[in-house]
Amino acid sequence: MLTLYTAPGTCSRASHIALEESGLDFEVALVDFAQGQQRTPEFLALNPKGRVPALVTPRGVLTESPAILAHVAALAPDKDLAPTDPFDFARMQAFNLYLASTVHVAHAHRPRAGRWSDDPAAILTMQAKVPENMHAAFALIEAGLEGPWVMGEAYSVADPYLFTFAGWLESDGVDIADFPRVADHYARMQDRPAVRRALAAEAG
Repeated sequence: MLTLYTAPGTCSRASHIALEESGLDFEVALVDFAQGQQRTPEFLALNPKGRVPALVTPRGVLTESPAILAHVAALAPDKDLAPTDPFDFARMQAFNLYLASTVHVAHAHRPRAGRWSDDPAAILTMQAKVPENMHAAFALIEAGLEGPWVMGEAYSVADPYLFTFAGWLESDGVDIADFPRVADHYARMQDRPAVRRALAAEAG
């Protein structure tokens, strides 16, 4: 049995959708960030990083979205959630790692600027830069989309990850309509039953 620790609206949504797509047997444990549940001794014993996602497996706990997404795809090879060709798999990982290392950090400077400074003026400056940085990142993503899905014609675990980040654009002061391919992808994802199930579970 797999257990995914997730919080509504966070990057862990991608792992939740991937699990819904996989057909694997899993449970969801919602972490209440508003109540600081991610900082409790119980959760920190599970994931000392104090963040989601965290996937409890029979072999131990996995953290970090790109790792969990790749693991879920590997556990369900019949669902074709990741390329089997080594180069194409690396391309998918490059996309996911760009989201994790660049886009997520750019976004985090709005709601979590306090991670980088205690100076109120510096925090405001960082927050003011978020729309520009997110727009630039998504312009790059837009230019690279060459089919209905991130990897072209084949759906993969990169798609719920992009869907999750695209869902943050409005709150980051960016109009998704500036990126027609991303907007089409976002709408297409909303129609997938796995996405609907994940969003319903987040809503409680």
